[in-house]
Amino acid sequence: MLELFPEGFEERDLADGVELVAYTDAGGEERLWAAFGTVRADTVDAGWEQRWRDFHRPVRIGRVWIGPPWEEPPGDAIAVVIDPGRAFGTGGHATTRLCLELLGELEPGSLLDVGCGSGVLSVAAVRLGFAPVVALDHDRTAVETARRNAEANGVELDVRQANALDDSLPEAAYAVANVSAAFAGQLRLQPGTRALIASGYLESDRPAPAGFRAAERRISDGWAADLFLREE
Repeated sequence: MLELFPEGFEERDLADGVELVAYTDAGGEERLWAAFGTVRADTVDAGWEQRWRDFHRPVRIGRVWIGPPWEEPPGDAIAVVIDPGRAFGTGGHATTRLCLELLGELEPGSLLDVGCGSGVLSVAAVRLGFAPVVALDHDRTAVETARRNAEANGVELDVRQANALDDSLPEAAYAVANVSAAFAGQLRLQPGTRALIASGYLESDRPAPAGFRAAERRISDGWAADLFLREE
């Protein structure tokens, strides 16, 4: 579906599985038939172009509120406004929430966000007092989206395009990597990085980043996030 409709598609949870929905024309329907062999076509109601907004709801993680521009944040929250785009990260996924829970319990310092996606974790970290914050991603779209979100939230963020597994990483007191277990296990962070928050994987995964020991684990909806501390 990502290859057929990179601009986006809808995912619906059903009692007996998951239904994937693309809003398209006859040509798109033909591509679906070729790829899957079975397709159901329905005529959609007027106003379907705005339906995607229904799937982006604000979330509250401790002091932090994360929501789209058309929602109003509560007055007592640290607001992070994220415009949903093609880069991963709106705050709604369990892994993002778990990373923010762990970040919120650390004493603020410099931070490296590896695989930053939309920049949601980086922007939230600045709001929580972390500085300086460097956000890295290999994808140009993610870098552009993170920069736009930083500007929209009025925060100072150093966003860079880089391959985190090949390029030398900048030093920071903390690092966060909400990507995958394999990615976290391959990271080679600078010696000065005291702690790593890793997520983007299932509860059954157990990454083992070199030079770190597992200190704390959070679980939600079958997903996991781990806090790793530098080995002495």
